[in-house]
Amino acid sequence: MDVYLSSLLLILQPINLLLIIGTSVVGIIFGAIPGLSAAIGISLLLPITIGMDTITSFVMLIAMYVSGVSGSFIGATLIGIPGSSSSIATTFDAFPMTKRGEATRALTIGILASFIGTFLSILIATFLSPVIADFALKLGPWEYASLCFAAITLVAALSEGSMFKCLLATAMGLMLGTVGMDKVSGVLRFTFGNHSLDNGISVIAITLGVFACRQIATNYAKGNQQLPEVKETNIRGLGINITDITQNIGTIIRTFLIGLWVGFLPGMGSGVSNMIAYAHAKSSSKHPEEFGKGHPGGIWASETSNNASIGGAIIPMMALGIPGDSITAMLLTGLMIHGLQPGPLMITSNPQISYLVFSGVLVSAIIVLIMQLLTKRWFPLILKIPYHFLYSAILIVAFIGAYGTANSIFSIYVMLGCSVLGVIMALGKLPTSPFILAFILSQNLEAYFRKGVSYADGNYMTFFTRPVSLIFLLIAVMSIFWPMFKKHAFKKKCAV
Repeated sequence: MDVYLSSLLLILQPINLLLIIGTSVVGIIFGAIPGLSAAIGISLLLPITIGMDTITSFVMLIAMYVSGVSGSFIGATLIGIPGSSSSIATTFDAFPMTKRGEATRALTIGILASFIGTFLSILIATFLSPVIADFALKLGPWEYASLCFAAITLVAALSEGSMFKCLLATAMGLMLGTVGMDKVSGVLRFTFGNHSLDNGISVIAITLGVFACRQIATNYAKGNQQLPEVKETNIRGLGINITDITQNIGTIIRTFLIGLWVGFLPGMGSGVSNMIAYAHAKSSSKHPEEFGKGHPGGIWASETSNNASIGGAIIPMMALGIPGDSITAMLLTGLMIHGLQPGPLMITSNPQISYLVFSGVLVSAIIVLIMQLLTKRWFPLILKIPYHFLYSAILIVAFIGAYGTANSIFSIYVMLGCSVLGVIMALGKLPTSPFILAFILSQNLEAYFRKGVSYADGNYMTFFTRPVSLIFLLIAVMSIFWPMFKKHAFKKKCAV
């Protein structure tokens, strides 16, 4: 508790509070505008934080994460286009409420639901992560290798699209992760004589290319530079009363638990949790026919669950070194950039930084709540920012960030190459989440696998004879074959 309080006091220092406020403004804008997201915001922030101290870096990264996920409901509410996939279900009821003149009510519900989901989930993560980390310390390299393998296959299995495309994206991420010097033998792999690749491909160059530059290129190619006209609405006051909360308290609790659990599963995140929670809220409602026509319960369900996924995703990130989604994968990169090793020992060896993450999410959630309540009347102005100004600024930051990672023009070439790869993936409908998560986990998977084989004197059966390792491997195998079995069973049922 003393370490947590000292981390909280660090967060509450004036300079850090100003950084949270400033970053939150940018994060809300990135979250609100369709085509941008918290993931793009963090990918742009990562190279900027290289020259900063660890505390300042994570204050900004966490604020971008919280505000970006929270802000995505703005576009969903005012123009019917979600800022990111985390608020797709919000659109179903928030936009109909706006069209019938209840924009203030819909926005306030979204703001409060976002806060409830983030605030409560990070409290649970704060107390649960050390418990999971203590258990994880009793595991060996066999369990960790199997855990990494299970995480990667779960991400592939639970991503949208065909299983083949998901596995292909995963394989691509693993392949790129093998480029560079082998950490065990020192042998150079797939560098083709280019010494700029000796240390591997920069994860920052990959995230900038696959997330930021790819998104801009595809949006321009599709002609998505104009948003629908935002109707001027009289947004003032709260627009809700205490009964709006009490009547939906059951929905809030249930969807919060759904979001927390879905966030904990590797590769799921807020983009999946909001859809699952919305479906549950509709099926359990006494008036399901009202959903999709402006029912407040739909907004409570979607926004509570997608923000609860923040705390859920941070639990495996801090306790196991396994990212819960693509955003926490980039946060893991931020830890490694500053010389920290994510995993079970992280909380014990670097308690101040670990609890800084928890307290940072807590404080950011409160600041974002206050900021959104005070400024929601200006939300329509965010959606009027010209894309040509916005995209130009993003590209400049991306090029500077890519160059700054190694002070080399080669990093820019890598970023551009990854942008092309990202566009090809978009054309082929290959998901990016399994690609980036596989790339980041590839080194851990290889290192733990080789350690396990070495410790067992070349006996591969140890991975199957140790119970916890076997459980993870079974989960991995089931995650691959269960969707295929389910699809076959559904076709067989339809044929009857």
